[in-house]
Amino acid sequence: MIGSDGDHCPESTYAAAKEVGAEIASRGAVLVTGGLGGVMEAACRGAKEKGGMVVGILPQEDMSYANPYCDIIVPTGMGFSRNYVTAYSADSAIVVGGGAGTYVEALVAYQKGKPIVALTGTGGTADKIADSYLDDRKTVKVLAAPTPKDAVDQALDHALNGKRGIRYFQSVAKMM
Repeated sequence: MIGSDGDHCPESTYAAAKEVGAEIASRGAVLVTGGLGGVMEAACRGAKEKGGMVVGILPQEDMSYANPYCDIIVPTGMGFSRNYVTAYSADSAIVVGGGAGTYVEALVAYQKGKPIVALTGTGGTADKIADSYLDDRKTVKVLAAPTPKDAVDQALDHALNGKRGIRYFQSVAKMM
């Protein structure tokens, strides 16, 4: 899941991300996040409450920045460049809300041909890119999902139908 950081994450977006995290865990998939607040924290919390495994890939080099729901913390010290690590580490991306950083990370996933699902009704980048291609190459169409369950269903289905089996879902929000 790619989306809103803690500085611009309304309660409804947080709740939707938490539900996506819970859905991911209930399917036995590993959740990959940016490890910080907002959508990342919400998804991690939802996954942990369902007994899931959570990986947080931090932009900082200090592990103390991770939210308390991360099981595995990867402190990169790479700043926004860590977007590439998180996008490449997931087999599918779910977009919830988000701003410019979210859009950048969605583009990285798009360039790698990863399935991308936008949870509509959560605002920001998710609503702007749902049901579209991110450029004229038409690498992958960003799918639209009306509910967290539908978003996970679509992400899982498209990742499983790809070249590799699904290992990780991505939940990453950007610092603005």
